[in-house]
Amino acid sequence: MPMLLLAVVVLAAANALNHLLPPAAYVPVCATTAALLVLIARRAGLTWDELGLSRASARRGLRWGLVLAGAVTAVYLIGLTVPFTREAFQDERVAGLSGGEVVYRVLVRVPLGTVLLEEMAFRGVLWALVIRRWGPAWATAVSSVLFGLWHIQPSRGLTHANAAAAAAFGPGATGVALSVTAAVTGTALAGVLLCELRRRSGSLIPPMALHCALNSAGYGLAWAASRWWGHWPFAP
Repeated sequence: MPMLLLAVVVLAAANALNHLLPPAAYVPVCATTAALLVLIARRAGLTWDELGLSRASARRGLRWGLVLAGAVTAVYLIGLTVPFTREAFQDERVAGLSGGEVVYRVLVRVPLGTVLLEEMAFRGVLWALVIRRWGPAWATAVSSVLFGLWHIQPSRGLTHANAAAAAAFGPGATGVALSVTAAVTGTALAGVLLCELRRRSGSLIPPMALHCALNSAGYGLAWAASRWWGHWPFAP
């Protein structure tokens, strides 16, 4: 129990630092925090297998990961061709990036920052610490709730940056509150899916691959689409 609380405190500190420090510090903070969490887990007696990082599960995890990443990319590409879902790709935070900035986000910031920390934390260390004490149902519940709460701060500007979110929730403080609630609920439910992938595969690779594909492919396709159509909003 003390190690679980320590892991949560470390995560809370990392969340605060990522919103206080300049963007250049994001990946170092995430990587350092992930390493600290692994040290906490090992200090608590968790094995590499319990963390989903054993060699025995790596091959199966890679197979799952490739299939999941391919499926996400295919769904995104279909979504771009359908007018009803195309609006979801209208994100000012992505459209205004340079090509170099997009490459950095897709290949560095997302996999080595966001995905590394969040998967190591929520589907790796926290999940393993809780499952040892209370079983898989509690591990998934605790991990997923914390994963949802982790996204409160980044979701506060969603209605200002994303056309689909603005249309769905409306402007002003009410729209922000509704979008944050929806984002926290959605990411908590996504956390349940990621935990189930972790449980069924026995590896941390499938949830990492799915998470990375969702974020990196989303960034890349939203940016590319803004160039294909030439301006926001998309032409019909």
